[in-house]
Amino acid sequence: MATPPPPQHHGPHSWQHQPPWHTGPYVPHQPPGPYTSLTPEQGAYGCRVCGALPVADTTVHGHQGMIVLMRFLSRKGPFCRDCGLAVVRDMSAKTLWQGWWGPLSLFITPVTLLTNLGPWGRLRRLGPPAGGAMPPLDPGKPLWRRPPALAGLVPLLAVLLAFPALLLTGLLAGVDSGPRELAVGTCVQDADRFRTEKLVVEGCDSALAKYRITKRLDTPGATCAEGELISVSERSLEAAPLCLAPWR
Repeated sequence: MATPPPPQHHGPHSWQHQPPWHTGPYVPHQPPGPYTSLTPEQGAYGCRVCGALPVADTTVHGHQGMIVLMRFLSRKGPFCRDCGLAVVRDMSAKTLWQGWWGPLSLFITPVTLLTNLGPWGRLRRLGPPAGGAMPPLDPGKPLWRRPPALAGLVPLLAVLLAFPALLLTGLLAGVDSGPRELAVGTCVQDADRFRTEKLVVEGCDSALAKYRITKRLDTPGATCAEGELISVSERSLEAAPLCLAPWR
């Protein structure tokens, strides 16, 4: 029986006897470049955009109103200072001009913008980003220097000023420039409706004015004219009776 020939050695560094464990796909060697993937520490604790430190673990919110429908947007950190400010300014600027188009969105949009003040304050207190795998985002212009955001401030100011304006209007509407005292020559509401004779002054041009005070019976023997009513004020028992002539 013939025996197989012994293996041939081609040199001390021959690969003929290497075990066949190198069976994975071939990955070419890449020289180190300026930007590489995130390290485990950066991926777990660094900025989710650039991997830099220090960071603030916060969430930025946005809102879009679409007449009937609406969208609630959010981007969760952690963010470094520059990336976080860029996200806050971008989402707040879009909310300022996209968030008003709907009945409920008129109230949701101001609340959304106010909730972003918390992340904005936390991000501003961070130090400069360092150690990132890529450059941080450019924060860009502040909101007050962005034309779309400035246009969106008009509805915001209208909503914020609506309640004080309505309150002031109600107060002014309740103030009558006409006389308040039951003086001779003033008009009052229908005395028949007030069983306690508590007369209410009305302007003589008002539809509620039914009687006009013609005389105050404050002298002995004074009487009202024929067809006039006599009213005694309940404010004071010592007050003189009044003569009321039909006004309409």
